[in-house]
This record gives sequence, C-alpha cells and structure tokens, in this order.
Amino acid sequence: MNVLALAEAWWAQHSIHLDQEPPGDRFGTIMVEGDTHSMPLRMVAIGDSMIAGCGVDDQAHGFAPDLAIVFSRVLNHSVTWESHGRLGATIRRVRYRLLPEVEGGADLLVLCAGSNDLMARRSLGEWRTDLASTIDEAKTLSDNIIVFSAGQLYRSPSLGKALRQVIEHMTDEQTAASKAICEQKQVLFLDMTHEDVHADQERFYAHDNFHPSDYGYSYMAECTATMAGDWLKARLG
Repeated sequence: MNVLALAEAWWAQHSIHLDQEPPGDRFGTIMVEGDTHSMPLRMVAIGDSMIAGCGVDDQAHGFAPDLAIVFSRVLNHSVTWESHGRLGATIRRVRYRLLPEVEGGADLLVLCAGSNDLMARRSLGEWRTDLASTIDEAKTLSDNIIVFSAGQLYRSPSLGKALRQVIEHMTDEQTAASKAICEQKQVLFLDMTHEDVHADQERFYAHDNFHPSDYGYSYMAECTATMAGDWLKARLG
C-alpha cells in the first residue's frame, strides 16, 4: 500500500463514524397471498454489517428482510427470515461465532462477508481457508447456499481516492478466489463487487456514507432477485 493510501486509511480509521446495528427484531415472516404451501420457506442470513442492517433505522428495513421479500415474490412462497450479523464481522467470525447461533436446518442460507477482511488486510490464503470451511459447515444446515461477494468499498465516498484504488485491487483478488471456491463447493456465488447496484448515488448510501440506506438495501435485493431468480426457482420452486 503506497504512502498516500496509508495516510487515507489512517484518516478513515479515525474520522469515519459508522452507523451502528439498528434496533428491531432480527426475524420475521413475509406472507404471500394465496400461497398454497403448508409451510413458509426458512431463510437464514449470516454475515457482516449488511446482514446486521447497519445504515437503516430499524431491522425491518435491512438487507435480510428485503431479500425475503424478493425471494417470496420470485418463488410465490411465504418466507420466514432471520439474520445473524455483526458490525465488523470477518468471515472467521461468521464461521466461529455466527454460524453456531443457527438452530436447526434452513431451506436457504445466505452468507455475506468479505469487506471487513479487506479492511483488516487479511491474506488471500486466510480468506480461502475460512471461506471454504464456512461453506462446508453451512452445508450441514442447508442444501441451498448463496454466497455474496464483498461490497463495493472502492466506491465509498467516505474513503480517499488512493485508498479506494488499493481496495479495488484487493477486492478483485478476493472475488476471484471466492468464485473459484464456490464453484468447487457447488454453491451459488453472486459477484456484487462488479454489479452496477448504485442506481442513485445520493440515495444509495446511509448517513455514514459507507453502508447502504434503506433504498440501497432494497435496490440490492432487487438485483439479487434478477441474478439468482432462475437458480431459486430450480432449487426451491
């Protein structure tokens, strides 16, 4: 990392005040009118601050319930959702702390991590090991797993230009490694680091200019439905 990027990283560490995890229930049910299935699908989301709903005022407006809404629409099936997320969580914390919180099996399990590993400058070797092991352990809970890439930190308006360039390179490397592991493990990988999910830059970010807003989460969920719709129908339709 060059000197300018290091200086910007120091400034960001001491100047950016991240939105904290909002209050509210981390579970719920999205009912579909006319659903003839005997039971709703169970979706469990596990991961970092995006799963923890940082950036919104209540958990009900976070990424996990937004995913449940679009998945219920795609599948025409009611969905119960629960989220196990922590601000600052790395994939290692997901593996050792958050996965064990889940009780029983799930029809669909969502893993979302990577951004904090990038910020902590964890090595690609550490990332590969922990992601592969996390997927293996997640498979004991569900036959249907979606793994999200890291977010688009390199676009965050709260970070300096030089730092964003360094993070973009690191993100590309991590994303390529994740894609290869998910292909090997035969789980769905969604590359959100290169998707144009910023439909409206001013509305996308929350108060901290770092996490998505309620609009940002909703827009990302709609992108997910487009990217994963056929897979969802084939596996759970």
